[in-house]
Amino acid sequence: MAEDGLKDALLKRRKHDQKGRILPSKENYHRQQPQNQTSLNPPPISGVQLSLKQVAIFLAIYLAIGTICFFLVRDQISGRKTNGILDSMYFCVVTMTTVGYGDLVPETNFAKLLACVFVFMGMGLGGFALSKAADYIVEKEEIIVVKAMHIHDACGLNEILNEAERYKVKYKFLTVLILIAFLAIVGTVFLSIFENMTFFDAFYCVCATITTLGYGDKSFSSSRGRLFAVFWILMSTISLAQMFVYLVELWTESRQRRLVDWVLHRKLTIQDIEKADLDNDKRVSPAEYVVYKLKEMGLVSEQLIMNVMEGFNDLDVDHSGTLTVNDVSD
Repeated sequence: MAEDGLKDALLKRRKHDQKGRILPSKENYHRQQPQNQTSLNPPPISGVQLSLKQVAIFLAIYLAIGTICFFLVRDQISGRKTNGILDSMYFCVVTMTTVGYGDLVPETNFAKLLACVFVFMGMGLGGFALSKAADYIVEKEEIIVVKAMHIHDACGLNEILNEAERYKVKYKFLTVLILIAFLAIVGTVFLSIFENMTFFDAFYCVCATITTLGYGDKSFSSSRGRLFAVFWILMSTISLAQMFVYLVELWTESRQRRLVDWVLHRKLTIQDIEKADLDNDKRVSPAEYVVYKLKEMGLVSEQLIMNVMEGFNDLDVDHSGTLTVNDVSD
């Protein structure tokens, strides 16, 4: 129960940070805004915003269509076969994740063309869908990792939430690393018991699968093995890909933190004062200092600042150098 409370609190805080502020009610919003003014909500960064549920539906449709298509051409696919439907679903997953064991291969030109179509579709749709799902799972569970790492510390709810927010990428990386280790153990044990492999061969097959090498000398050959593989391959391959994404983010964030620390604590020079003095009045205001430091950290560019200032000048209709209610209500 306590862990659920921590998860809910963390998610609420992130939602609040994403919103930035509490929006007024619909009635108050229309009362405060002119009738001809458009919505103040910014447009989304990307053209399409899909929820986890929508992505899961698209993935299910893809797998269903792929399974049906490969089932219809099952006679044009050679290799070790168990059950028609199960083999088709297994072949669809192996194709989408680019594992490609080689235990099932298309023989005719039509089957090869179909496999080519589904591999490109799968790499796009499947990668996006599964990465979104993995990110959602990691975000839900990362608070448990934070709590476990500080289990001997007298940390309250706020301290744990602040720790999770400050080092969010770090804990996501650790969480997905733990998930990969768990999946590798489960896969190794399963292959050893149900596919009659030695422990070393099972571990070798696991590594060849999650890295999508798929040599083909070791693979899932039984019905229950392929049923397990349909879900296990999806989870393990995308978890590894997600781990490398977080690793790159962690390295980038570490460099950014070092740069910010250097910028904030280095001694200012006369040249810095001259560069920060945007209005050339021989004095640096707090706003000018903030802008200069943000530029030095690489968080804003000179062109972006100029664009913002042009927008300010357009709104400042009375050319007073400040914005008032009269400026935005005209």
